[in-house]
Amino acid sequence: MNKVKSAIKVLVVDDQPLIVEELCEFLESSGYRCVPCESSQEALQRFTEDADIGLVLCDLHMPEMDGIELVQALQRVAGKKRAFEAIMLTGRADKQDVIKALRAGIADYYQKPINLEELLEGLERQEAALEDRRKDLHLGNLNQKLQYLSESIDDLYHDLDKARRTPREPEGEELSGEESGPVEIPAIFNQLSPRQLDVARLVGKGQTNYQIACELGITENTVKLYVSQVLRLTHMHNRTQLALALSPNNSAMRQRVTAH
Repeated sequence: MNKVKSAIKVLVVDDQPLIVEELCEFLESSGYRCVPCESSQEALQRFTEDADIGLVLCDLHMPEMDGIELVQALQRVAGKKRAFEAIMLTGRADKQDVIKALRAGIADYYQKPINLEELLEGLERQEAALEDRRKDLHLGNLNQKLQYLSESIDDLYHDLDKARRTPREPEGEELSGEESGPVEIPAIFNQLSPRQLDVARLVGKGQTNYQIACELGITENTVKLYVSQVLRLTHMHNRTQLALALSPNNSAMRQRVTAH
């Protein structure tokens, strides 16, 4: 028994049983696991039931549903959460059929009678391409989750900041101008996100980009991006002007800087 070299299964589809048998025997001897099918309907069902199928070898000319229609049906089943690569086999190399197949997303094609060694090389290339697509798909899913997490954290920052400021507003009025209380944030800063506001406050304290990056647990380049966003949103020209606007010891300057 030959050692399996790939975790990816190959769906082999042809309405001629002898061709299916020959292809499966060759591919299994080369280390692949095959799922033999003698009709498009059977192939569609097996693909739906077996998530390990990632490579598809299908005949172009089959009754009821040809190879192109089959691949399009498999794409609908796969959706955006599953990737596969398809290779078309054809006994008649009609140029228009080939163009139509490639436009439908079929990666490659081979004309019958098939050179098995060339087919194996092509299958290995498509296996490598599939691995790259699956990595991209996985990264895309992770990015979506990170985006959702980031939005959730921003919401939490916003709620936390709101909770901290709300009860202190009366105390600020009773202080009658004393500077020992919390610094009132100018209205122009209300449009900032919680993280942008965090960066702005640290700039107001005179911290460098490196110090801000260490305190917030982000990269220095990300800090630069946040500072740029804050300056643009508040219509300020530089971080010195931003620091003055947030300084508790320069109320007159703050009013002049933030007046728009």
